[in-house]
Amino acid sequence: MRFRAKIVDLACLNHFSRVINTIAKLAKTCTLRLTVSKLYFILSDKVANGGVSMWCELCQGNFFDEFQMEGVAAEHNEIYLELVPENLSRALKTAQSAKAVKIKLTNKHCPCLRVAVELPSLSSSSRIVTHDIPVGVIPRRLWNDFREPSVPDFDVSIYLPVLKTMKCVVERMKNLSNSIVIEANLSGEMNLKIETDLVSVTTHFKDLGNPPWASENGCQSSAQDRDLESMAEARIDIKKLQQLLAGQQVNPTKALCNIVSKRIVHFILLHEDVSLQYFIPALA
Repeated sequence: MRFRAKIVDLACLNHFSRVINTIAKLAKTCTLRLTVSKLYFILSDKVANGGVSMWCELCQGNFFDEFQMEGVAAEHNEIYLELVPENLSRALKTAQSAKAVKIKLTNKHCPCLRVAVELPSLSSSSRIVTHDIPVGVIPRRLWNDFREPSVPDFDVSIYLPVLKTMKCVVERMKNLSNSIVIEANLSGEMNLKIETDLVSVTTHFKDLGNPPWASENGCQSSAQDRDLESMAEARIDIKKLQQLLAGQQVNPTKALCNIVSKRIVHFILLHEDVSLQYFIPALA
């Protein structure tokens, strides 16, 4: 099992750093799955237990100048590692003006991802700062626990408003309640609502648009028979939503959410070379 990669391009390095920062804000520990063409950061708290889950996918070719890996076996050419993304984020913070960053899987005393940051120096020799990030190697028999979560048969799919705006609204509402209701319909309308004994606050968004698949015949059975005006809603933990919005350091080109009434809200944030899915289960 071998893995080594190198980033030389500064723009790619900063972009990779931002992605890792976002993930570090969403997950204390996560699984890094390495394949020949992609990296995946996976958080699979069982949604049934009220946990959120996350699936973030990156094309390695858009970030790395060199990328070599050999998986656990020829027919299973993948590596699954458990790591604390905050540690990787910290290591990359030292690389803001680096000439190059090398990442390598090593095993001296325990399995580690070694991040070697080559810093520019005034003399001819360069300075190299290394960080060893402990990782756990996940055995082959557990890989099935980390499959891509299936997209639920949603009632409504809608584009999200500008995330900064949404973040400001949610941050203000967070002081009033622990939960928030997200509701939307197939006419491009979405409401964020808070209802407590003392106060009820609703923020309305309209003309957001619905992704084309919401109306494709047979694609989503529950969506196509819906009255366009009727709202699908789910009440979710406001902190989990705020975490997602606060962690966004990669400005997505498209952001949308799918609502399964009273069950789950599924967020999809797409950037040209990164896609992030985030599932927040509804509260009872």
